[in-house]
Amino acid sequence: MEFNHYSVLLNETIEQLQVKPDGVYVDGTLGGGGHALKVCEKLKNGHFYGIDQDDAAIAAARERLAPFGGRVTVIRDNFCNMKQALAREGVDWVDGIVLDLGVSSYQLDTGERGFSYRFDGPLDMRMDRRQTLTARDIVNNYSEGELYRVIRDYGEERFAANIARRIVRARQDGPVETTFELNEIIKAAIPAGMRQNGHPSRQTFQALRIECNRELDVLENSLDELIGLLAPGGRLCVITFHSLEDRIVKTVMKRNETPCICPPGFPVCVCGRKSRGTVVTKKPILPGEQELRENHRSKSAKLRVFSRGADA
Repeated sequence: MEFNHYSVLLNETIEQLQVKPDGVYVDGTLGGGGHALKVCEKLKNGHFYGIDQDDAAIAAARERLAPFGGRVTVIRDNFCNMKQALAREGVDWVDGIVLDLGVSSYQLDTGERGFSYRFDGPLDMRMDRRQTLTARDIVNNYSEGELYRVIRDYGEERFAANIARRIVRARQDGPVETTFELNEIIKAAIPAGMRQNGHPSRQTFQALRIECNRELDVLENSLDELIGLLAPGGRLCVITFHSLEDRIVKTVMKRNETPCICPPGFPVCVCGRKSRGTVVTKKPILPGEQELRENHRSKSAKLRVFSRGADA
């Protein structure tokens, strides 16, 4: 299947990135190269680095960005390793970073990847198919308590306890192997009258994907370091798709803007923590009406932007 992905908030992200023709830019979630293409079109003497852990995304992006030749370097890795990956390329500072945290259309629409409850396929959900842990392992090997925690915390699913109980009961007859098998278990765990707001599996599948790929841990543990990679005036643009991600991005950006931990009554700061820059987006940038019409998957997208200070 061709690697397709609608680049959400594309124009807004490129505008906020403020691309300089001779700058150095990184897309830490390269995907099919939609944001990357727009950045590369604005570069003259600059350089672009694209990072992704999905082998299909890497192949598609290399082909799409091939016309830019030596101005582009594509790296297969997780963005949490961006600092080390760039250091191997001799890069210590960059002028802008993009993170689009959404699952690609290719991943969602390819049944064998197991990301979507809409297609029957193996319970996989790995962004990086080199890793060993799959959603199947989580569903069949986690205890009932662990499943409950994952589904409650990462899916914000009100029926998490019942879903976890039903999964454990079902796997007593043999392992749960496919997305459609799991769909039936989830459906049976949710009262019929509560299945009206979207697909009943949506939140549980989100939870399993987050757990499988350690998505929130990776995000929370990476953002401070990514801000540290920015040159003065450089910008970090992050697109999130659910409240758990957005909360982390908002909190980390605010902490980097206002890091002081002195008690409110202190007349002067004595903790010594200095601001690293400014949160450009006091409120997140949302998709416009046209984008919402063209791509229903963009409806939950939010863009937040941080600008590195000149003296940080």
